[in-house]
Amino acid sequence: MFAVRVAARQTPRLGQVRTVMTLKDVKYTAHATARGQGRNGEVTSDDDAGLKLRLAMPKSLGGKGDGQNPEQLLAMGYSACFLSALQLVAGRMGREASEQAKSAVVRTKVYMGEPEGLGGFGLAVDVEVEGVEDDELIKAGHEACPYSRALKHGAVVNVKKV
Repeated sequence: MFAVRVAARQTPRLGQVRTVMTLKDVKYTAHATARGQGRNGEVTSDDDAGLKLRLAMPKSLGGKGDGQNPEQLLAMGYSACFLSALQLVAGRMGREASEQAKSAVVRTKVYMGEPEGLGGFGLAVDVEVEGVEDDELIKAGHEACPYSRALKHGAVVNVKKV
């Protein structure tokens, strides 16, 4: 099993420049709405699928743990995205890589805790790839995965009042 560790980087120090990934072309937009008490409320996808989930604070954070939480949703999306990226790059690498990626299993763990020196909460991620022997294929999948890229390079986040 091959594992990739993704952790939050330190905030750039004064005078350091950090490049953030920007999009020149949008191919798809997902929409979601949260209501209620945030982590103890509900979240819906605002598209044809109409997914609706009841959220609940995990027991380890003092909640009842009787619903989903944002970290689970991130872990699920990340694992699916990584597997798709792995299979995409495998197709470009040839038959042997494609055969490995076809039966691959990707597991993710999203950790939430207090980041060193920042206070508040932060995230770290483990990505485990099973069934693929080629380290270069896994590395290429990691480099192609939009979730990995956003965590590695940063993403533009616009927050506004409406």
